[in-house]
Amino acid sequence: MNEKNIMFEFCKQNNIYIDDNVFSNLEKYYEFLIETNKKFNLTAITEKNEVFIKHFIDCILPINYIKKDSNLIDIGTGAGFPGLVLKIFRPDINLTLIDSLNKRVNFLNETVKLLNLKNVNCFHSRAEEFIKNKNVRESFDYSTSRAVAKLNTLLEYNIPYLKNNGIFLAYKSSFKEELENSKNALSALNCTVKQIVNFKLPVLNEERNIIFIEKNKSVSDIYPRSGNKPKTNPL
Repeated sequence: MNEKNIMFEFCKQNNIYIDDNVFSNLEKYYEFLIETNKKFNLTAITEKNEVFIKHFIDCILPINYIKKDSNLIDIGTGAGFPGLVLKIFRPDINLTLIDSLNKRVNFLNETVKLLNLKNVNCFHSRAEEFIKNKNVRESFDYSTSRAVAKLNTLLEYNIPYLKNNGIFLAYKSSFKEELENSKNALSALNCTVKQIVNFKLPVLNEERNIIFIEKNKSVSDIYPRSGNKPKTNPL
């Protein structure tokens, strides 16, 4: 099966809206990703079929759980995964992308222009620095992080950005050990695991999991800690 057949069949089976315009944007995204990847590393996965399955389909797994017109922040977005892919499928989402490498942010800005996406803001910043900006803390309905760090670290980066009852969507292939090691972080950051939804990637039949973590109440302003502490000394 080619990429279009795989994508359309997956979306049909999972009740995800797709049309030729959405698919055309994915193809433009792929081509620009591969072109830019020759200049600096954005992805180790470059074969078209694999990008569509392991990146694009993987990114949209929780899309039907995201409420209309939501504010979503993607922390450590890299080449725009999952935030930019979610936006292509869901133009209603108000999207903020942050990444610590300026080259990647430049790529994201160029991709947003190429695809003519609206209500997308890309920032060159670390999570613990960006949150110091006015009106950013506790301002998002959803946050996402994919292939960035272990769960206890990701919780500290993500939860402070969420409104009360906001949801952090954590993308994980395996998760049980990370979840076990995140009990202290869940407690300190006033959040609970709401549900875990399992998916299978088409063709490859690889398992993926989305962990839905709900913020119950405000957290201390000391989080996220500066100086890379969420990674070097996780909660």
